[in-house]
Amino acid sequence: MERDLRRLAAAHGVVTAYDAADRRRTQVDRDIVVRVLGLLDVDASGPAAIRAALADAQRAADRLPPTIVLREGDRRDLAGTVTLEDGSTRAVAALEDLPLGWHRLTVGDETVTLVVAPRRLPPPPAAWGWMVQLYALRSRASWGMGDLGDLREFAGWAAGTGAGLVLLNPLHAIGPNHPVQASPYSPSSRRFANPLYIRVADTAEYRRADDALRAKVDALRPDQAELIDYDAVWQAKRGALELLFPSAAREPAGQDLTRFATYCALAEQHGTDWRRWPAGLTADQTRVDFHAWLQRLCDQQLAAAAEAARDMPVGIVHDLAVGVDPGGADGWQLGDVLAQGVRVGAPPDAFNQLGQDWGLAAWRPDRLAATGYAAYRDMLRALLRHGGGIRVDHVAGLSRLWWIPPGAGAAEGTYVRYDADAMFGILALEAHRAGAVVIGEDLGTVQPSVTRALRGRNMLGSTVLWFTRDGDEFVAPRKWPRTALASVSTHDLPTAKGFLTEEHVDVRARLGLLATSEEAERTRARADKAALVAMLRQAGLLSEVDDDAIVTALHAALAASPARLITASLYDVLGETRQPNLPGTTDQYPNWRLPLPLSREEIQEHPGVREVARLLAAARPRPRHRD
Repeated sequence: MERDLRRLAAAHGVVTAYDAADRRRTQVDRDIVVRVLGLLDVDASGPAAIRAALADAQRAADRLPPTIVLREGDRRDLAGTVTLEDGSTRAVAALEDLPLGWHRLTVGDETVTLVVAPRRLPPPPAAWGWMVQLYALRSRASWGMGDLGDLREFAGWAAGTGAGLVLLNPLHAIGPNHPVQASPYSPSSRRFANPLYIRVADTAEYRRADDALRAKVDALRPDQAELIDYDAVWQAKRGALELLFPSAAREPAGQDLTRFATYCALAEQHGTDWRRWPAGLTADQTRVDFHAWLQRLCDQQLAAAAEAARDMPVGIVHDLAVGVDPGGADGWQLGDVLAQGVRVGAPPDAFNQLGQDWGLAAWRPDRLAATGYAAYRDMLRALLRHGGGIRVDHVAGLSRLWWIPPGAGAAEGTYVRYDADAMFGILALEAHRAGAVVIGEDLGTVQPSVTRALRGRNMLGSTVLWFTRDGDEFVAPRKWPRTALASVSTHDLPTAKGFLTEEHVDVRARLGLLATSEEAERTRARADKAALVAMLRQAGLLSEVDDDAIVTALHAALAASPARLITASLYDVLGETRQPNLPGTTDQYPNWRLPLPLSREEIQEHPGVREVARLLAAARPRPRHRD
C-alpha cells in the first residue's frame, strides 16, 4: 500500500494494519481501505484524489478541532472566550480551571464545542447484586414475559436482602411490527425504551378504567408459554394499551420523542426499515401520540423501579448495546452521525474464523465531533435517567470498531478509530452527573489503552470466572482484578449447571456447531471441570464434589475475590442448564426466549437463591447509600 494512502487513512482514523487475535500483524486489503474512506466521504480512488484529500486533511488539521474534550485539571494553551454552560462568558489566556460541563470556545473566527470531564469518577462501592434477563423474570402478574413491574418488585426484594445492584439486559426500543425482534442487542433505538416491558395494570389509565373496560383489557392477557412469545406479548399489550389510550392525557412531546414516535407510526404502515419507505410520507397524528404515550409509560415505570432500588448503593444498572439496526428509528433520526451502509462486527479469530457481522450501524467519528457529540451525550443521558449504573457492551468500541463496507464479508473489513479521550470523557461526565458507576465489557482481545482508559477513570472492567485462566488452570479468585464486576458467566456463555453437565457440548453437537469432534469437545469439557474443581479445592471453597456444591462454591469464589462488584445470575443459582443466547445461531436455538424455570414470586422464596444472597451479602455488606 502506497505511503500517501496510509497517511490519508491515518488522518481519518482508518486502520491499514492491525494485530489479529493470534497476535500476527495483518495488513488490510487496499480496496477495503479505499472503500471505508469513501464511507467517510473521502475520495481515495487514485493518486490525484489521494493528494487532494491529504491537502484537505492538512487544512482541517490547521484549524481547531470541532470538539475539544479536556479532563479536569488539564491545561491547553488556547486563548479565547469561553461561553460556559450556564450562559456566562470568560476571556481566557489558556484552557484551565474551568467547571465541568458542556461549553463553547471561540478563538478568532472559530467557535467549537468544549467539554470538561471529570478526571475520574468516585470509586465504585463494594457491592453484590443480581444479573437479570428481565424478559425471563416472569411473575403471576406479568403478560408472558418479565416486565417493569417485575423489575420494581424484584429490586425492592433484592434491596431488602442487602443487594447493591440489579444488572439488566438492554431495554432499548425495538421496531413496532411483527415479527418482533427478540435480541436486545439489535435495537431500533438506544435512546428510547422497549414498550413490551410495560406493565399494563400499573398504568393510571388502567387503574381508573371502569369494570367493563378492565375486563376487555384483562381478556387480552396471553397465556404463559414454554418459550417467550414476543409476538403474542406485543399483540396483546398493544391491543390493551390501544383500549386504554383514549383516556390518556395528551402531553406535549419534545422534538426527539416526536420524531421517534413518528418513525413508529410510519413503520406500522410501511415496515420497520426506513430505507425502503417511499418518499413524502405523512404519519397519522393519533398513532404518533400513541407511541409517544408508550414512551411516557416506560419512563414512569422505569422511574418506579429505580425508586424501589433507592436504598441500594448502586441500584439499577442498564446495559448499552454496541449499535443499532441501521433501518430502525435511530438510523432514521440520526443519519447525519451514522455511517450509511456500514455494518459493525469483529475480525476473524479462533472461535469465529470467518469473522463476525453483527449487522449494526456505526457512529461516524468525524460527524460526532462536528456535532459536538450531542447524539452520544443524549443517548447516555436517556440511559442514565433512571439508573445507578451503565454497562457498556464491547467497550473497546469507544476506541475503535470493525467496519464492514457494503457488499463485503465479515472478514473483509478494517478498524476505524474514534477519539477515545472524547468518548470516555463524555461517558465520565454524564455518569458523574447521574451519580452512576460505569462497567465496561472488556472481555476477549482488548487493547491495553482501553484497560488504562477504564482504570484511570475509576470505571470497572469485567471478570468472568470461565475466562480466569492461566494456561489450562483456573486462577484463584484472590488474584482476580479489583477494578471489575465479577460474575460466573454471561448471557453468551454456558450457565453454571450447563458447564458442569456438558450441556454446552450437547447443544452444539446437536446443531452441528462444534469446530472439532464431539469426543474432543467432551474431553476438553471434562478437563475444564477437573481444573475448576481443583482451583475451588485449593482455594478452600469446596469439599464435596457434586454439581450443587460446585455451583455454591462458584459463588463463594465471587465472594472471595477483591472485585468491587460481584453479581450472581438467576440462571446459575436456579440450576438452568440452557444459556440465554447461543452465538452463531438464529432459529436453531431459542435465543433470548428462555424464561427462568420459576416465577419471580417463587424465586424470591427459593432456598438456593436465599443461600447465595446470604453468602454474597456477608462478603459485601452494604455501605451507606451514596448521595
